Amino acid sequence: MDIATLLGVVGALALILASIVIGGGSFMSFFDAASVMVVIGGAIAATLISYPLKNFLSVFSVGMKVLMYKLDSIPQLVEEIVSLAETARRDGLLALESRLAEIENPFIVLGVQMAVDGTRPEVMEDIMRTEIDAVATRHRDGKGLLDCMGRFAPAFGMIGTLMGLVIMLGDMSDPSKIGAGMAVALLTTMYGAIASNVFFLPFAEKLGFTNKQELLAMEIIVRGIMAIQSGENPRVIEQKLNTFVPPKLRANDQAA
Repeated sequence: MDIATLLGVVGALALILASIVIGGGSFMSFFDAASVMVVIGGAIAATLISYPLKNFLSVFSVGMKVLMYKLDSIPQLVEEIVSLAETARRDGLLALESRLAEIENPFIVLGVQMAVDGTRPEVMEDIMRTEIDAVATRHRDGKGLLDCMGRFAPAFGMIGTLMGLVIMLGDMSDPSKIGAGMAVALLTTMYGAIASNVFFLPFAEKLGFTNKQELLAMEIIVRGIMAIQSGENPRVIEQKLNTFVPPKLRANDQAA
């Protein structure tokens, strides 16, 4: 589980709740079922209009990916590719087949298997880059879905507020209820802002970050596998791939 995402969500909600307590408010005064229905239901409905049902249903798996994602360590990835290069240079490409079982990254397995099978270099690179494009497209669609909900939630919060004001102004026979009615009307705006700025938009940004990191790892793998297939020296491959590693981590790795 991504601790940063969990801490961020819990921290934001805790700050909101603490502000209510410090301000002397009641938790129940900040809850209104109709407002929740307008904001969440409205955002979902508008997103369904914008995306096909199949894409929308993936929002749950997208949310889990944000919370449960695990990124490859770039220094470890480089180390693993260099190790494969050393095996290939010492024992030949076919020797890599015996190491497939110990490789966890499926993208590395794909590249190594093609290299072992004698696939032409241009075909290998084309297949692997097509896979990168497919991953980027899936991530872009997932991020777009969350961005969409993040835009619609505040809009429906405002719609709910306007609806509440219309209802309140339509019956002003009892002036003592105007304040309470105004408070309820404003809750939908608050719900929309919270849903957008605590959940939808931050989740979309985290998905964008993980997408960049995953694509970087896949680019390193493509370059590494192609270098192994062409028979380059493992030390040269390491130097090439280390350009993707931050200098501080690179230095620490060498020092170790």
